[in-house]
Amino acid sequence: MGIATGFGAGYLPKAPGTWGSLLALPLHFFLRQLAPGHYALALGAIFFIGVITAGQAEKILDRKDPGVVVIDEIIGMLITLIAAPDNPLIWLLGFVLFRFFDIFKPYPIRLIDRRINGGMGIVLDDVLAGIYSLIVLQIFCYAIIG
Repeated sequence: MGIATGFGAGYLPKAPGTWGSLLALPLHFFLRQLAPGHYALALGAIFFIGVITAGQAEKILDRKDPGVVVIDEIIGMLITLIAAPDNPLIWLLGFVLFRFFDIFKPYPIRLIDRRINGGMGIVLDDVLAGIYSLIVLQIFCYAIIG
């Protein structure tokens, strides 16, 4: 349960997904120092662990996609920031973009959220929200920063 809840971040009051997303920022601070291939391996490991722990937490809590599970927001934010420059304002924009896509769930995120169950369903919609956020953030960085 500890990993699934972001070591308790999911239990913080109001908007546990936001707390989980924020928890990803210091984690990204350390992961960004890895070579791109190693960052990708770390994301793969977090994804795999996230699917397993989210699925276990869902069974333990006997609720579909329980709000206290925030490992999905953590992986989504880490995907958002894959190629982000070392700029806190860009990271903040990535956070806002990810929360937007995670909350509003444009197609096909909502479809995945509704149709895929278990740990994979919990994590996969946030992975897609992270990919959407990554794309928009990179377009912004390319257009504004160059």
